[in-house]
Amino acid sequence: MSGHGSEFIRLALAQSALRFGEFTLKSGRLSPYFFNAGHFNTGASLAALGRCYAAAIASAGIGFDMLFGPAYKGIPLAVTTAIAIAESGRDVPCAFNRKEAKTHGEGGSLIGAPLSGRVLIVDDVITAGTAVREVVSLIRGAGATVAGVVIGLDRDEVGPNGRSAVAELSEELSAPVASIARLDDIVGFLEQAPEFREHLPRVLAYRQQWGATR
Repeated sequence: MSGHGSEFIRLALAQSALRFGEFTLKSGRLSPYFFNAGHFNTGASLAALGRCYAAAIASAGIGFDMLFGPAYKGIPLAVTTAIAIAESGRDVPCAFNRKEAKTHGEGGSLIGAPLSGRVLIVDDVITAGTAVREVVSLIRGAGATVAGVVIGLDRDEVGPNGRSAVAELSEELSAPVASIARLDDIVGFLEQAPEFREHLPRVLAYRQQWGATR
């Protein structure tokens, strides 16, 4: 596991963004763990999270000109990532969208820097990829290109078509989809953390049943 992956998992646990138990997912599957980026809700945790995203982007080697956060959870993620990248010496523009276009004032559905060049999408997780596909249309409609996508956690689960949503989206976009951590990283963490090891058998069983083969 990478250093930023380990830091991300510990940070997520400290903020209750990553929890273990029994959770019914939108897919109907009963999962032994759940991730909710909305629990990164303090200045310090968001700052640390932004550094994790910035490290994951650097590790993946994705070339980009600006960041984009899909509404709603992607908005603070893109902003804190842009701040972390700026702290390392590179000032990059960022933008995000509204769910519903504004009909007064400045109008439109986009806020922030104009979309141009290679746009890197920053989000929390990818389940079906619906939110990302929506903003891809916005990005391309503005004449920009999609450099890739970076997410916090890749659940690495098989979808209805027998492949992971992340692998499918990457192929569809012809662009990389990177993550700070993956399910395998959670397994590795549980193997090394005695205080959480009781959850390991259920997570392993879940990966056995639903884990995707890339």
